[in-house]
Amino acid sequence: MTTDIGTTHRRLAADWIAIWNGDYILAYRDVAADFTVHAALLDGGDGSAVRGPDALVGWITQTRAVFTELVFEVEVGPISDADFIALRWVATGTYAGGFPGATAPAGTAVRFTGTDVLRVAGGKLAECWINSDVHVLLAQLGA
Repeated sequence: MTTDIGTTHRRLAADWIAIWNGDYILAYRDVAADFTVHAALLDGGDGSAVRGPDALVGWITQTRAVFTELVFEVEVGPISDADFIALRWVATGTYAGGFPGATAPAGTAVRFTGTDVLRVAGGKLAECWINSDVHVLLAQLGA
């Protein structure tokens, strides 16, 4: 049986954005048990603690708790090649308060962008490299 890699990649890319938009059930279908994140996190970590679907959902839940009405949309892509998917996204939302060092008041509108490169193995998301405009977000938060 032949699988259309392009179709699978398009579905995984759409599901990746849906997971970031709060559809966590998709993480348990689409994310490999040994999924790994490579990213500069807002807490200073490198993403290595985010392993597997549970950790991914926990990280996204934490992020979404700070920003109400947070919506991710694909701006460019997805672009797929062999086992990789790349996409550029934009996120918009409202700061809910509680970010350490932030001086922006709750209710401040935020907008930031990023690029994700996802590695696919066995029809699931196995690895992700995230480059986001954290400095833009921090400036909007006054941090």
